Amino acid sequence: MQRRKLLKTAGLSAILASGTAPTVMAAPKLRWRLASSFPRQLDTIYGGAETFARAVLELSDGQFEITTNAAGELMPAFGVVDGVQQGAIEIAHTSPYYFFGKDPTWALGTAIPFGMNSRQRLAWMTQGNGGKLMAEFYDGYNIVNFPAGNTGAQMGGWYRKEIRSIADVNGLKMRIGGFGGTVFQAIGGIPQNLPGGEIYQALEKGTIDACEWVGPYDDLKLGFHKVARYYYYPGWWEGGPEFDVLINKDAFNKLSRQFQDILKYAAHFSYSDMQAKYDAKNPAALKELVAEGAQLRQFPKDFMDAAFKAAMAYYEELSASNENWRRVYEDYAAFRKDEYLWFRLAEGSFDRYMQRAPL
Repeated sequence: MQRRKLLKTAGLSAILASGTAPTVMAAPKLRWRLASSFPRQLDTIYGGAETFARAVLELSDGQFEITTNAAGELMPAFGVVDGVQQGAIEIAHTSPYYFFGKDPTWALGTAIPFGMNSRQRLAWMTQGNGGKLMAEFYDGYNIVNFPAGNTGAQMGGWYRKEIRSIADVNGLKMRIGGFGGTVFQAIGGIPQNLPGGEIYQALEKGTIDACEWVGPYDDLKLGFHKVARYYYYPGWWEGGPEFDVLINKDAFNKLSRQFQDILKYAAHFSYSDMQAKYDAKNPAALKELVAEGAQLRQFPKDFMDAAFKAAMAYYEELSASNENWRRVYEDYAAFRKDEYLWFRLAEGSFDRYMQRAPL
């Protein structure tokens, strides 16, 4: 069965598991370059770009090849959006919230403090108005976007000293990205926005006092526990952060409808694949971190309450001053409210019971 026929009649998982791809593929008719914001050593996040590219190659019967490049190879980690917008590259794989300095609405493309979890977010993007609203926003930057990954709820990061109350945050220098940094500053901290590949050195040298990245699997690879032993949770600024493929609109519009669909479905496969990998790999990594001396701590309630209050006040300010933000956030907030009403019943009560059960 030809791959294009499969694409019309089967789900992506079935396609990739079908074994119908030829052993020897013809030379690609189309080659694109992808620039990532992440280092190669992160096989989950950077690996999401590789998963996406492999899916595109398979679904196209080898006719559409995307070469993946880690941060710094084609351009700096935080230069990929400009590269796509200007047409220097066709596609980027990144966290949109890195670019909220262009417009705060970029943060809604990934995660905001006290936002939705990964399942709720995907529902908003694919079944609610999120996909439409974000597509309209990115259109102003000559970009087409597709959700292409999620880590699930993240940890709250690594600290040299314990955080016993909100007072301990005052003057604390922490690597924290996106809106999390803005809220962290509002409660007395000093945020630093560093690419993943530069965090360990900054923490080791004392340039920063704390850092956050993702969770146990990636954090173990990066070795943060060797220079800061207190490991806090939860990562209230990233309850379900989305990673996107951002595509130059002009290049996308030149593609056939078949190739456009392939990009979309490959991105969706990469999304579920990344989430599953984190869910599978984090438990064993957490055990190893604790065995190597990591000290687990939960953020104190006054810290969480202060951060929540600061975040909600900030969103109100933005809604009053930024029309792009107001338009997207109002829909996001309404969807979030309904999702949590539902999740606290079936999902939440089931999870709470199972987490206490003598497994």
